[in-house]
Amino acid sequence: MAGWNADTAAGPLGAGTVTLVEGTSFCISLPNGDISPDHPHGLFFQDTRILSAWGLTVNGQSVEPLTAQTKEPYRAVFAGRITMSDGYADTPLIVERARELGVGMVEHITVRNYSTKPADCLIAITVASDFADVFEVKEARVQTLWEESRETHATTLAIRARWQEVRKSVVVSSDLAEANRDGFSYRTTIPARGSWSTELTVTPGSEGAVLAGSVVRPAVGKLSRSDRRRQEWVAKIPVLQMGNRSIERTLRRSYDDLGALRIEDPAHPERVVVAAGAPWFMTLFGRDSLWASEMAMPVDPSLALGTLQTLAERQGTVVDPVTEEEPGKILHEVRLDVSSSLALGGKSIYYGSIDATPLFVVVLGSVSRWGFAKDTIAALLPHADRALEWIRDYGDRDGDGFVEYERLNDRGLINQGWKDSWDGINFADGRLAKPPIALCEVQAYVYDAYMARAWMAYDAGDAPLARELADRAALLKERFNEQFWMPDRGYYAIALDGNKRQVDACASNMGHCLWVGLVDEDKAPLVAERLMSPEMFSGWGVRTLATDMGAYNPASYHNGSVWPHDNAVIAAGLMRYGFVEEAQRIATALLDAADHSEGRLPELFCGFSREEYSEPVPYPTACSPQAWAAASPIQLITSLMRYDAHVSHGGFWMDPQLPASYGDLHITNAPMAGGRVTIDIADSVPTVQGLPDGMVFHQGHRPWLTELVEQAGLRKNG
Repeated sequence: MAGWNADTAAGPLGAGTVTLVEGTSFCISLPNGDISPDHPHGLFFQDTRILSAWGLTVNGQSVEPLTAQTKEPYRAVFAGRITMSDGYADTPLIVERARELGVGMVEHITVRNYSTKPADCLIAITVASDFADVFEVKEARVQTLWEESRETHATTLAIRARWQEVRKSVVVSSDLAEANRDGFSYRTTIPARGSWSTELTVTPGSEGAVLAGSVVRPAVGKLSRSDRRRQEWVAKIPVLQMGNRSIERTLRRSYDDLGALRIEDPAHPERVVVAAGAPWFMTLFGRDSLWASEMAMPVDPSLALGTLQTLAERQGTVVDPVTEEEPGKILHEVRLDVSSSLALGGKSIYYGSIDATPLFVVVLGSVSRWGFAKDTIAALLPHADRALEWIRDYGDRDGDGFVEYERLNDRGLINQGWKDSWDGINFADGRLAKPPIALCEVQAYVYDAYMARAWMAYDAGDAPLARELADRAALLKERFNEQFWMPDRGYYAIALDGNKRQVDACASNMGHCLWVGLVDEDKAPLVAERLMSPEMFSGWGVRTLATDMGAYNPASYHNGSVWPHDNAVIAAGLMRYGFVEEAQRIATALLDAADHSEGRLPELFCGFSREEYSEPVPYPTACSPQAWAAASPIQLITSLMRYDAHVSHGGFWMDPQLPASYGDLHITNAPMAGGRVTIDIADSVPTVQGLPDGMVFHQGHRPWLTELVEQAGLRKNG
C-alpha cells in the first residue's frame, strides 16, 4: 500500500476527538486535551507530526475530561478534573487547558483548587515527537527512522531528529519550569480556593531555524495572527441571518471552517487556496480544492481564483509515469513532507486524477462570470487550452470521444475519479470494473469544460473556436446518452469499462450529469426518481451506491455511504431540471444531519437509513472539517435560492425556492461585482439592495452555458 493508494486504511480517531486547524497546522487530541501515541493523534505541521505525545498529569493522575469546547477552528478550551487517590467522588482539583494553533501551538494550563485546604501538587507534562509523515500516522504504520536527540536549556526542551540528509526539530518552552528530558514538571502548593497556571509554547523548527509566524501569545487586548487572519476573512464574506437558527449555525460553521482551511502559497502570499480537509489532507488537492472553491463562489470568489492560479503554475509539462504527470494535466495532490514524496521518487506532486483537469476549465468559466479583471482571466486561458489539449491527447486514450483512466504505475491510485478507493467502481453484481474506465460524471465535467471554454471564446470574439468546442460538446452529449443510458434499468451506467461494457451499478455519480445539463430531457425524470428511491435516498442524503447492489455496504467509504458534496452537486442538478421538491428534500436531510454534529458536516457518514437510526452514523475516519463538506451547505442554499451572477453581462439572478421551514433569509456584505449587496428573502420573495452600477437583478435562473452558447451561435450565424 505504499504511496498514494492507501486511501481507506486510516485508523479511527476515537470518540470525542478534538481537531483544531489553522493553515497547514492541525492538532488532534483526546477529549481531555492529551495527545496519545496509541491513537492517530498529534500536532502536525506541513504534513509532519511534531508532537506524538503531550500528556498532563497532576500527582500522577491523568485528567478526567468534563468538556472540550472549540471557540474558533484554531482554538479550544478543555476542562477536566483530577480524581482523588482516596476514592472520594468529588475532587477539588479542576484543570483548564486553553489551546491555540498557529505555526505551532500555545497552551495555557490552569489548575484550580476548590478545597478549603492547600493542595500539594506535582504537575507534569510529557512530550514526545516521532516526526512521522501524516500518511504513516493515518495508516498506523509509523516506522522509527529518525535518530533523535534531546537538549534541555533552562526552560526549553528541543527535540531534534535526523534521517539521511533530512533534519527536523521542535522546540517546547515553558514560562516557569525547568525542562527535563521527558518534558516539564512543576512542584507547587496551590492555596485553598486558589489557582496556579503556566504557559507552554511548541514551535516547529526547520533545518535548525525557527519559522516566522510561529504562534506567540499576543499582549493583553491584542489579537493573535490567527485572530487577525480570521477577522480579515470575516470582513470580506457575507453576514447571514436566517429564521431557522440551526441552519444559520450550520452556514456560519461552514464559513468558519473554510476560513480555517485556507492555506497560502509560500511563493505568492496574496494567493489563498483551500486545503482539502483536516486531519489528513491539509494540502492542495486539485479536485477537492476546485469543487470547494466553486461551491464557495458566492461567499468569496477570490478563493477560486487563487486555487486556479496555484494549480495553473503546477500544470503538467512532461510525461512522467512515476507521478502520472502529462502535458496539460492538473495535479491530484501536493505533499509538503519529504518522506511522503519518497513514494514518488522524490517528487512532491502526484497527478493521478482524471477529473481535476476538466474541472479546472469549468471553474475558470465560473470565475470569469464573477467579475475579475479581464487580464487576470486572460492569463489563465492558455492553461485552459492546454487542459483541453490534455483531454484530447491523453484523457481520451482510444479516441472514442470519452475520457478514461488507467494508472501509469502499480503504486498509483487504481481509481482516479472522486470515488478513488480501490473498490469504488463496480458492476451491479459487485464485480470490480477493469480499466481503462470512463466514468459518467467525468464526461459531464468534460462537456461542461467545452461549454465554458466555448462561451469564453464567444465572449472574446473568437467565434471559430467557440463553434468547434460547442460542436464537440453536442457530439459528446449525443454519444453519452446513447452509450451510458440503460433503458431497461432507467438509469445511467456509472462507467464504461476497458471493453466498453456498461458498468451497470446504480450509483450517485449520474447526479453530477444533471448538474451540467448532459442528461437528455426525456431521461431526467427517471434519473431523479432513481436518485430519490428508498434504495438510494437514506433519509440523510443520497447514498453513493444503491442498497440492492452487490457491493453495497453502508459503512464503506464509497459503496453506500452518504457524501455531503456529492449531494450538494445532485441537488443543484435537480434544481436545473426543475425537480425543486427533490432538491429541497436532499438539502433539508443534509442540514438536519449537520445539526447532529454541531453544525459541521463531515466528509461522509454511513448509509444506514434514517428509519433505522435516528441520528446519522459517523464514518470512523471521516475528515472534519473538510473543504467540500464545509462548502456543501453554501451550495445547497444557493442552489435553492437559484443565486448566480454574470458580471460582464451586468446580470444578477435569483429565484428562491426555500422550504418554509427555513424561515426568512437576510444577507448583508455579499460580494458582487466589486461591491457589496444586501439580500432579503421573505416568504420566498427576493429583494436586493446596493447593486453596483451596471448590474441588474433578474428574478429567474441565470442562463445556462448551453443557452448562452446557443444564443451566441445563432447571433453569429444569423
